[in-house]
Parts: sequence; structure tokens; C-alpha cells
Amino acid sequence: MDKMVICLGGNPNAGKTTVFNNLTGAHQKVGNWPGVTVEKKEGEFVYQQKKIRVVDLPGTYSLTAYSIDERIARDFLIRDHPDVTVVIVDATNLERNLYLAIELLELGANVVIDLNMMDMVRQKGWQIDVNKLSQLLGVPVVPTIASKSEGMEQLKQAILTAATKGSLPFKIDYGADVEKVLDEITVLINQHKDGSLNVSARWLAIKLLENDTQVKNWLQNLTRGREIITKATSMSQALQQKLGEDVETYLIERRYGFISGLVKECVQKPMGVEEKLTLSDKIDKIVINRWLGIPLFFFFMWITFKLVFNVGAPFADYIDSAFGWLGETTKHLLGENWLSSLISDGIIAGVGGVLVFLPNIIILFLAIGFLEDCGYMARAAFVMDRFMHALGLHGKSFIPMILGFGCNIPGIMACRTLESRKDRLLTILINPFMSCSARLPIYVLFAGTFFPKHAGTVIFIMYALGVVVAILTGLLFKNLFFKGEVAPLIMELPPYRLPTLKSVLLHMWERSFMFVKKAGTIIATGVVLVWFLSSMPPGVEYASGQSWIGHLGKFFAPFFKPAGFGFWQAAVALIFGILAKEVVVGTLGTLYGVEEEGLNKVLPTYFSKLSAFSFMVMSLLYIPCIASIGVIKQETNSWKWTALAVGWSLFVGWTMAVLFYQIGRIFGA
Repeated sequence: MDKMVICLGGNPNAGKTTVFNNLTGAHQKVGNWPGVTVEKKEGEFVYQQKKIRVVDLPGTYSLTAYSIDERIARDFLIRDHPDVTVVIVDATNLERNLYLAIELLELGANVVIDLNMMDMVRQKGWQIDVNKLSQLLGVPVVPTIASKSEGMEQLKQAILTAATKGSLPFKIDYGADVEKVLDEITVLINQHKDGSLNVSARWLAIKLLENDTQVKNWLQNLTRGREIITKATSMSQALQQKLGEDVETYLIERRYGFISGLVKECVQKPMGVEEKLTLSDKIDKIVINRWLGIPLFFFFMWITFKLVFNVGAPFADYIDSAFGWLGETTKHLLGENWLSSLISDGIIAGVGGVLVFLPNIIILFLAIGFLEDCGYMARAAFVMDRFMHALGLHGKSFIPMILGFGCNIPGIMACRTLESRKDRLLTILINPFMSCSARLPIYVLFAGTFFPKHAGTVIFIMYALGVVVAILTGLLFKNLFFKGEVAPLIMELPPYRLPTLKSVLLHMWERSFMFVKKAGTIIATGVVLVWFLSSMPPGVEYASGQSWIGHLGKFFAPFFKPAGFGFWQAAVALIFGILAKEVVVGTLGTLYGVEEEGLNKVLPTYFSKLSAFSFMVMSLLYIPCIASIGVIKQETNSWKWTALAVGWSLFVGWTMAVLFYQIGRIFGA
């Protein structure tokens, strides 16, 4: 069977993920791009006896490599040479979205344009002459409605046709003065270019005039490369004087001018009729309203966590009963020995105590996936910008913070989309305070045990507290380490769309599978270690104060006494929670030899309502998990910032837990 490689590119919110899911279905895998922690999604499908590998490039507005995502996208196109590059274009915003397509054509990529969201074009009463657009650009243009899987068959056929025909030369006329300079630099590059730079010499010349640092680094390795760069710099300076403006700005304006003319030729809008407000515009009048926006955001979050607890609880009970039966059956079959204890008290009680919360995790990811795909999460960042800007923080920082609700690791990695190094560092440092899904089992267990009638509200308070502490930490660090003006938030709000069930379920599956995988690896390892330390030295009563783990817990327990949980089991759970936050529940289950239902009965003998709340606060705010610490080090490339993140979170977690407990005691809570 013949094989080929294609990649998907496009602006954020153009529907690229939906197209990727439509093409590849369940045949997907997620890894990292070489040398960086940026997520890499790949999939495959078979069409007309060809196996087609699909690489989903990071969403980007251009090929000017200011951010890591843009550099990854460009490096893949230049070094891996995919057979076809499919550019997903939001058909309702052609002038913005076609810019990337034009840059790819200048690069020499073999392009197919997916004109997505055509249903919204029709709603507006517009008409796009797809054939004319295809003729003017010299590439296949396929109209699609990815959310309804319409046009996918035609897209596959266009991909196959484009791979057979190859790319055609594409050129924008930049005016006589610029073209003369480009011709001279192009000739020089062609004379000395080797196989390591298998891209258009004209594109390299354009990038030299734009003062592209990465392209300069590539050309330096060529014979007489430094001479080419020096000459291009000199010619660029002369051009700037002649044009009376920055050369890069001039080139960008010429591209947008070309696109503007293209749109006028190919798009017809109703004449003499004032454009009506779209449904998105009408909803936005309420959702991003100056006064209603923030209360609505918190209301939606509250509803989410009510659903997480109320809908997930019955399913969690079934899983808990199953693990309880499994543990008892294991003890009955194996008898009273170390192997029986390892399997039932260690693995089944520990891992089962975590997996019992899988229904809650699934519901959380379903809700977040729905809010992301329908377009609301982008509004949440926009709404919070006003508040965060008043505190001296960048509004765009709220996007990685929202991602932190799922997992702090992708939230930290998403900080690379922030252009300022100061903004990136600041957002990385505050992201661990966002309440990731790994903490959810702790909240569900303690809120369900001690606050059963208000469990959803208590869980919401934990998430809200994390946001507040993150913002206040950001304000403090901003004034201490990152003084200076904050750039305004400029972002594009996608139109509201009804998410497809397939897309939401895929998002839920990917994230939930990570939770299950962690339960089978890190958490299982953690609870086995806890079981071993609870069983040593030989002959000691299991999980008693005389065991090794009991001695470890007793050493740290006094530190937590002011917070209301100064007993060694709580200390041990928090210590092992540094491996992964889910291990907190798994450790408690292992130490007490029970699953969730048993913990519900055991915990009230150790905790009061007040100390249970302070324990949740501590679990929320104290040291990030080991994986998050590793990513902080990798993203900041600094042990200093990593140590600050760890030390500050430990201080804040302990201090807040103590304050909640001590103030609560004063008021008789």
C-alpha cells in the first residue's frame, strides 16, 4: 500500500482539530515534538489504497517564528517536506486566515485550502466563488463544514490529486524597488544553496529582508552565507530609506493588499443591506458584558462542578462496590499472607481508591471539552482580561490557567504562546495553583464525606480559591520581579458553534485515558511503595505507627498540627501526593486498607469538617507534582525559578491551611 504524509495548518479556532478528528477518527496518537515539550498529534487514514499519515501542526497565524509553536510549524514544513499541506481557513474571516496560506505558497509548499465553516457563510448571506479562488491561487480549494463532517470526501480527493500534481510557482508582486532587491538576493542564494535548505530561494530572500533570525542562522552555514546576510542587511536598510517605512511592515501590508483584492474578486456580500448581528454577536452582548461576564463565568464553573459531583457520584459508588468485592474475594482466595495483603490492601485499595473517581473525571472533561469546542473558553479569557489587567497581569495568561483545570502540565506548556518572556515566566509560576483534575478525587472524597449536601459548592470553592491565589501570586511576583507595562490582550473570538459529539468524546477520551494510565503506572507504583513501607519491618502490624511509614509520618506530622490534621497518616498522604496528587487518596486507602466507601467511614474519626476543609486547601496549594516540577524546569530552563515555584507553593499551602483552620476555630466552626 502506498504511503504519504500530509500536515494540517491553520489559525487557532479555524476548526483544525475537528478536521483532524474527521480524517483520522480513533487512529490517533499523541507525543511530543523532538527537543521540546510541545504536544504533537498524529493520525492516519486510508483512501483509495493509500495510507495517509496526518500531522496536526500547532495553530499559528503566520510563519514568522516569534513563538515556539510557529517555529515548530515552519521547521516541520521545511525539514520534513510533507506531500501536501492542508490549510484550514475560517471562511467567515478570509482576510485574516488566508495570510498563512499565502506564506505557505511563497514557501513553495504543496497546498490544499479547506474553506471551513461554509454554513456560517451562508447564514450571513455571502457567496464565495470557490472555483475563482482556486484559479487565482493555483491550488485546490474545498468548501467544508467540519462540524457536520460535510466536504470531507472531497477534501480527501483534493489531497490525493494535489499529491500527484505537485505545487506550482507562486509569487506576489512587491513593487519594482523590492523586486529588484529580491532578485539579486535570490540569485546569490541559488548560487550557494545546498541540499540542507530545500526551500524556495525567493522565500529565503523575503525572510532576510524581514530580518528573520532563524533564516539568518540557516544561511550562515552556507558557503559565503555571511556575505549574503551582510549584503541583504545593507540592501534592506537602503530599501527602508527609499520606502520611508520598515521593510517587514511594507511586505506584510503588500500581502494583505493582495489578499484584500482576492477577497473582493471572490466574495459577494448583499448590497445595500446593513449586516445583521450574528447569533454569536447577540450572545456576546450578554456573555462578555462588562458587568455580567465574570459572574456568568463563575456560574458556569459552579454548574460544571455540581454536575461533576451529583452525576458522577452514583457511578462512583458502583465502581467502589466492584473494587470492594474484588478486595474481599482476593483475601478469601489467597488467605492471610503478604501476597494477599499486597494485592488487596496495597494495589486494589490504593489504585481502586483513585479509579473510583473516574466518572467524576470523565464528566469534568466532557464539560470542559464542550465549553472549549463551543467557543466559550476564549470568551472566558477575554472577560477575565479586564480584571487581570487591573492587577497588572496579561489577560492572555488566563488561557493557560484555564487549561490548568484539566492538567497543570499542558497549562504550563501553553505559556509559550505568550510573546514576552516575563509574561511566560510569570504565568508558569502561577499555573500550579490552578486546580487540576488530579486533585478532584481529593475534593470529591472529602466534600462528599463532610459536606454531602453542598459538595458541588465546596468543590467550586476549591477551584475558585486556586484562581484567586494564582492571581494574587501573580500580582506579588509582578511587582517583585517583572515590573513594566502590560501589553493589552488582542485575540480573535471564534464564532459560537455546537460542538460535535465525536470531537467532545475524543477530547474526553484522550484526557481520561491519561488519568487511567497514570493510575496504572505512577499511582500503582506509589501505593505499592506505601504498602511496602507500611509492612516493614517484618512482623510489625500493617500500617501502624511502628512501621517505617508510621515513623516517616510521625516525623512530619507536627508541621501539620496547626492546620488541624497533625496525625501521621495525613502527613504521609501529602508527602506521597508529590508523586501525583491522585496518590493522596490512594495512600489513605492503602494505609486504612479500604476503598472510597470505607474511607467515608474512617475519615470522620480523624478529621472534623474544619480540618477536612483545611486539608483540601493544603492539597490544592502545596508543592506541584513531580511531573509539573519537571516541566517548569524545562520551560523556564532555570533551577532558580523552579525552586521558587516549589518553595512558594509549599509556603502558601501550609499558611492558607493554618489560617483557615485557626480562624475557623476562633469563630467556632
